Amino acid sequence: MMHMTIYWGKKVTLLVHWWKTRTWVSYILTLLVCFLFSAFYQYMEDRRLHFKASASNPPPIATPLLSKLGRARRVSPSRLVTSLFFGVNSALGYFLMLAIMSCNGGVFLAIVLGLSFGYYLFRTRDD
Repeated sequence: MMHMTIYWGKKVTLLVHWWKTRTWVSYILTLLVCFLFSAFYQYMEDRRLHFKASASNPPPIATPLLSKLGRARRVSPSRLVTSLFFGVNSALGYFLMLAIMSCNGGVFLAIVLGLSFGYYLFRTRDD
């Protein structure tokens, strides 16, 4: 049965029918996995933004504003890699959202703390 309100028990079904926790050990391991996936989400977001910033070349000043309107955009490896990063990051984000929808308070806290820890590690440095 799926809970419709936040509960704090150790019995959780997370994402798929076979990922169930029944003991404190399996519950704590699940919380650790949620924490690590959340931190990894922030790492991937940082890599995506860093790669996008390093791959983008500002147009020269002499380039007319409307020069690219009539032409098809060419496929570049940097745009493909940036799109791949975005896709992986989006999938991770949706998995985290679905995990939170289990309505377990521990899962919610593990994900929020993992996102905060990942942000602190990967996205608050001065570049």
